[in-house]
Amino acid sequence: MEITQVVDADGVGDVVRLAHDIWIEHYTAIIGRAQVDYMLETFQSSGAINRQIADGLSYYLFVEDGTAAGYMAVLPEQPESRMLLSKFYLGSAFRGRGLGKRALAFVEELCRKSQLAVLWLTVNKRNPTVKVYESMGFRKTSELATDIGGGFVMDDFIMEKAISRL
Repeated sequence: MEITQVVDADGVGDVVRLAHDIWIEHYTAIIGRAQVDYMLETFQSSGAINRQIADGLSYYLFVEDGTAAGYMAVLPEQPESRMLLSKFYLGSAFRGRGLGKRALAFVEELCRKSQLAVLWLTVNKRNPTVKVYESMGFRKTSELATDIGGGFVMDDFIMEKAISRL
């Protein structure tokens, strides 16, 4: 698997297409189609992604055999010595092949290079991926309910993983 940083319109377009497919397939059963559509438009449209990149979020594509398989976005938080794993999504056809573990290893190395001690994320409380994150060394540290507008709320766990300084 190759991991490439999103730096142009083509990369953003790949992320938008992946987000549409992955979110509809995975999240509709968890949060409903109306909230999925709202979140895709609000947070994963071309305009939203470009704004996030301008604000310091780094997006990366996972490419397997020439095909965009997934994506992630990270934001270093230097004063707190941590990194937010803001997005971490893998297409269903690519799950169970170790790509997520390789992508997580890449993020952990980004943390080490930046001397950041903690990797953290938010995940919907009803998302079965919570167990996957736990198997990769994350632990639940708190809960967070966030009004995201449009009459929708994200009801999440905050999960953290300590990053060793090899």
